[in-house]
Amino acid sequence: MRFEFTTAHRILFGAGQALEIAPAAAAMGRRALLVTGASRERAAPIAACLEAAGIRCAPFTVPAEPTVELIRGGAAYARGERCDLVISVGGGSAIDAGKALAAMLANPGDPLDYLEVIGGGRSLEQPSAPFIAVPTTAGTGSEVTRNAVLASPERQVKASLRSPWMLPRLAVVDPELTLDLPRSITASTGLDALTQSIEPYVSVRANPMTDVFCVEGIRRAASALPRVWENGGDREARSEMAWASLLGGLALANAGLGAAHGIAAPAGGMFPVPHGAACAALLPRVMETNIQALRARAPGSEALRRYETVARLLTGRPQAAAEEGASWVAALCRKLEIPPLSAYGVVAADIPNLAGKAAGASSMKGNPIALSGGELEEILLRSL
Repeated sequence: MRFEFTTAHRILFGAGQALEIAPAAAAMGRRALLVTGASRERAAPIAACLEAAGIRCAPFTVPAEPTVELIRGGAAYARGERCDLVISVGGGSAIDAGKALAAMLANPGDPLDYLEVIGGGRSLEQPSAPFIAVPTTAGTGSEVTRNAVLASPERQVKASLRSPWMLPRLAVVDPELTLDLPRSITASTGLDALTQSIEPYVSVRANPMTDVFCVEGIRRAASALPRVWENGGDREARSEMAWASLLGGLALANAGLGAAHGIAAPAGGMFPVPHGAACAALLPRVMETNIQALRARAPGSEALRRYETVARLLTGRPQAAAEEGASWVAALCRKLEIPPLSAYGVVAADIPNLAGKAAGASSMKGNPIALSGGELEEILLRSL
């Protein structure tokens, strides 16, 4: 039994932990690039605490999923402001942008020099500038991962800037920051969190340590997500989802993902579909297809046994078959009103191109069985 496990240098979890951001930041620098989503108001109380602690904040807005150009411009802005640390307060887009900006603040050249797939793929030469990640959604787990997903609209693709040096210096997960999330974002990010516990659990890179996180994450999300969708003010359910999201991030960073994320990456590059929404629309169909392929081509596989465990965790039934887990997720998607991919402009004619791009996505390497082009196309067709 051999494996590696890495994560953020320090993690603070629990209600009220946002109060610890300012004193922690004061030990890292004095001029912070404060990265937020489209609405800066969510970060205003944290910004006030930072300023009171003597830390000047240079605001930087990430209005949508980050692009290569956004990071290029943001890095120049941060250098001009003489920032010596980066703090992201927001969803996965803000946190991914912060990770990329902290990396570029400390390294020479252009983001494309280091980007996978569409760039030079070079390793970072220096550790990132100090970076603090503060999620305000419960879904991406980006606060404990070592990569930042960047879009290239001109190439209609997303790719990762990746390095162990990009792990946050501090991750602060305060469930209180998620209380005012809209129902639709609660649903899509929550299903992303569930996906990020299921896919690492059945991944070819699963290991005993990530298994612990995945099992707990699946159990917590299965119970809490329907509750928090019904009542966004349910503090206990919000805390459970924040915990499930963190566990999923810890798992995926060390065991990889699978076909849902492999297909979501090109879908998000070609269409205006948010990452969590894409994963949510794809997850039940990916589970169904993987289980069918395993039964047909690897009936004695460990992955098939793991899908049975997933089904039992989701349904609460000790004898549940693997297929019942996929059915449970499909029913949850209907309950949470998850839009199909067609809601974002994907049509049947796009499927061959999408499937071809998905086959080469890095996340596909973790899928428990190699899927054919026809199987990928079937997943997409059933997700429209």
